[in-house]
Amino acid sequence: MSKLAGKVAVVTGASKGIGAGIARSLAAEGAAVVVNYASSREDADKVVADIVGQGGKAVAVQGSVAVAADVDRIFAEARSAFGKVDILVNNAGVYRSGPIEEVTEAEFHRQFDTNVLGLLLATKAAVAQFGPDGGSVVNISSLVTRLTPPGFSIYNATKGAVDAITRSLARELGPRGIRVNAINPGVVETEGTHAAGIISGGFAAQAAQQTPLGRIGQPADIASVAVFLASDDARWVTGEILFVSGGM
Repeated sequence: MSKLAGKVAVVTGASKGIGAGIARSLAAEGAAVVVNYASSREDADKVVADIVGQGGKAVAVQGSVAVAADVDRIFAEARSAFGKVDILVNNAGVYRSGPIEEVTEAEFHRQFDTNVLGLLLATKAAVAQFGPDGGSVVNISSLVTRLTPPGFSIYNATKGAVDAITRSLARELGPRGIRVNAINPGVVETEGTHAAGIISGGFAAQAAQQTPLGRIGQPADIASVAVFLASDDARWVTGEILFVSGGM
């Protein structure tokens, strides 16, 4: 039997990259999936089409996790489409690099509003819909919490906050049967890392050389761990920060 048969998952920021990979993998294991997107309707529709084409269930729902009204609507539409929510994957995130001289109030709030406030708002909405059997929250953090690369001070801070929130909410929500864990990916090849130039210019080869398993990651590497954490296989796992980075 599929690991997630009968479950309903909301995946934020799921129109491309890691989020899209997680949405497809959850659906492949039997979950009905709400594919959230902020602006890429075409990409979200493609993810939904891929899932439906494989016999799964999915809907695309627009909304910014940084806006409380949008979050409420995302979860209202999830309930309308599938009747409940069992799994939340907090994947939506933004980043920008730059030296301390380029830090601005606007950029600070842009990253914290999506990466931290958005995670809290989405989790609040999911918890309100989880049933008496509890649920699973999977937060997508980052290897930067361990590496703390220069030039990413704001982004590093947001992901450090994600790790701390993960542990705190695991303690808070555990008595209600709600598990909260984080996945901290290493360098993963996605549309976003290509667009940001992270994969180009020899960086990918350098990252692969620094990774014990000898390559950079793919969305499927992260998605399989998300499926595990969302499933009953991880029923005794909460408050964990899992580095999925090839040993980097």
